Amino acid sequence: MANVNSTEVSNFVADPPVMNSARNAGGVMRIAAGTVAAAAGDLSAGDTIMLALVPSNAAIVSIKIFNDDLDSGTTHTMHIGLYTIDDVGAVTIVDVDAYASATTDCRAAVIVGTEVAFEARNINTMGQRVWEDAGVSSDPGGYYAIGFESQAAGDQAGDISYLITYVVD
Repeated sequence: MANVNSTEVSNFVADPPVMNSARNAGGVMRIAAGTVAAAAGDLSAGDTIMLALVPSNAAIVSIKIFNDDLDSGTTHTMHIGLYTIDDVGAVTIVDVDAYASATTDCRAAVIVGTEVAFEARNINTMGQRVWEDAGVSSDPGGYYAIGFESQAAGDQAGDISYLITYVVD
């Protein structure tokens, strides 16, 4: 019978043992959660809703989106990505679909939550820091905003709730 160890187990059994990153073993798990009441006009193509700020050195474990029916038809799609917000509130796109790209979940009510953290990124990036998800070469420090962008317009008002789980060192 074959046995394959994860990096974390291999580090533990190494002689001498190798420390694991806290993002992968023993880190502190935190959440960002809330609800945004979106008016019908908030969901035009290209409109953004900033959901939460997360530290640049955090590792995203899960992003779940819960929503009312935001589209009485079949046109609305959303991206979940990374943005920066400056000290006067100006929003800049870093990667519009770092986590989810053109998903159609908002076309109907989703009360059980849709996991989107790995819809657009590879599952082998588990434990990667947010600044790496953003595609930058080094940690700029501070925070990134996780944002919701309507790619194609929805036409109904409704609530968008989110539960973002991340690990910090």
